[in-house]
Amino acid sequence: MTRSGRRVAGVARVAVWGIPAAFLAVFFLYPVATILVEGLGGEGVRRLVELPGRGSFRSVAWFTLWQAVASTVLTVVVALPGAHLLARRRFRGRALLRAATTVPFVLPTVVVGGAFLAVFDRFGLDDGPLRLTRTAGAVLVAHVFFNVAVVLRTVGTFWEGLDPRAGEQARVLGATPWQAFRWVTWPALRPAVAAASSIVFLFCFTSFGVVLVLGGPARATLETEVWRHAVARGDLASATAVALVQLAAVVATVMVSNRLQRRRAVVQRPVRRAPLPRAGRGLLAGNLALLGVVLGLPILVLVERSLRHVGGRSGGGWSGGWTGGWTLDHYAALADRVNLLPVSALGALGNSLLFAVAAAGMATVVGGLASVVVVHGRRAAARAFDLGMMLPLGASAVTLGFGMLLALDEPPLDLRSSRWLVPVAHALVGVPFVMRTVVPTLRSVDQRLREAAATLGASPARVRREVDGPLAVRALAVGAAFSVAVSLGEFGATSFLPRHPDRLTAPLALFRLLGVPGGALRGQAMALAVVLMLLTATAVLVIEGGRRHAVRGDW
Repeated sequence: MTRSGRRVAGVARVAVWGIPAAFLAVFFLYPVATILVEGLGGEGVRRLVELPGRGSFRSVAWFTLWQAVASTVLTVVVALPGAHLLARRRFRGRALLRAATTVPFVLPTVVVGGAFLAVFDRFGLDDGPLRLTRTAGAVLVAHVFFNVAVVLRTVGTFWEGLDPRAGEQARVLGATPWQAFRWVTWPALRPAVAAASSIVFLFCFTSFGVVLVLGGPARATLETEVWRHAVARGDLASATAVALVQLAAVVATVMVSNRLQRRRAVVQRPVRRAPLPRAGRGLLAGNLALLGVVLGLPILVLVERSLRHVGGRSGGGWSGGWTGGWTLDHYAALADRVNLLPVSALGALGNSLLFAVAAAGMATVVGGLASVVVVHGRRAAARAFDLGMMLPLGASAVTLGFGMLLALDEPPLDLRSSRWLVPVAHALVGVPFVMRTVVPTLRSVDQRLREAAATLGASPARVRREVDGPLAVRALAVGAAFSVAVSLGEFGATSFLPRHPDRLTAPLALFRLLGVPGGALRGQAMALAVVLMLLTATAVLVIEGGRRHAVRGDW
């Protein structure tokens, strides 16, 4: 290799390592370190010491914990029958059902909040003795809606790989189906259920948009308390103290989750796949009915409300008076600016799309380069990159946004007024999804192909370009689609970041529209929610199509 060639190769190696490391250090580690410094110094320490003595803080901490536990248990109970159906039975539309159950997982939290508010109004649950609006029950059912897909994917994939012969032998020896499941299947399945439960618990523990929209002022979690202290009250010292408690809890949960994930990986063993039996009509109908009520009903009611005329109900109720006619006026009104918003809802949606494209581009570059280090780097560096780049996925979005608010406020990193700050925050959350797609794909490449190309005289760079490149491109496309979906719905970090009024994003616009009475504004909110839902559903279809061409990790 010539001197210039070696120089180019050296620059390329530095870029592969340096770009992801610098991105993580500047936009994640530095903001988190700033929270630690602020929280453990001076006023921050005093507020932190005072927290356990506050009855309001104990109440918030207790609600955060028990709602996360209850949401996790409910999610597992609802999702296990569907996981069995997708893992152990074949039926027409199986792939479509798998894709459809994934859509709620990537929906914006404020869209889900609007959907459940519409359901409560539609069935008279917004007032009276059976009121669910602004209650803990509303938060629980929304969390189940969001996280069913996590259990279906994690447990279903594991269940599909279990050897069914042990259960069949138990049945031959006289065990009932329930006894065979309890004594044979469940002990083998328990590590996967525990791993999925830890992930669901983490998502529910750090839930922000759902609690803010459906819980109301009376229902607060650690996540919403950080936001209220920092944004609504301007009390940065208290916000920092609560954020430290939240960060410690998240780190502990992530450690438990990683340990359970490793245990699951050890327990599972590959088996020879046999043809799946056809699903019985009763089993199929029961599962479809359950998933239809839990996942389909909120979406259908949301679409219905976006197409309904609005009348003038007295009393300022949630719906503002929904009549029986059908209309597209709410969708047409998205182009009109209302006094509540600095731009039209359509303009906010355009901002979200621009931010999503920019965030997906950054996440794809950073995640792709980090994946190369994880797969081809030295063992210590690979482990460090694998863990480090996954940290933003486990961190609280509110903590991330709050850290950026504190850290990136002075030269040379004064990005408070930069239009790039929002997509950077979104890209941080998108990078782990890119890596979870690309790393397994690169590891699946047959090493003999690389060796054959090298024997024929190809340089290492050309081997990666010609052998790894085509598969990596498909995986990057899937990761980019995930990043777009995450960015379109991101609400927690974005709600903190300073921004120009004309850069309002669609989730923030939707949150404002949902926060005021009035039928016309509610109609716009429902229409905007449906458009956001369709965009994220499109991203899911891209992801599901890419799965046929790329090896993916479990998320």
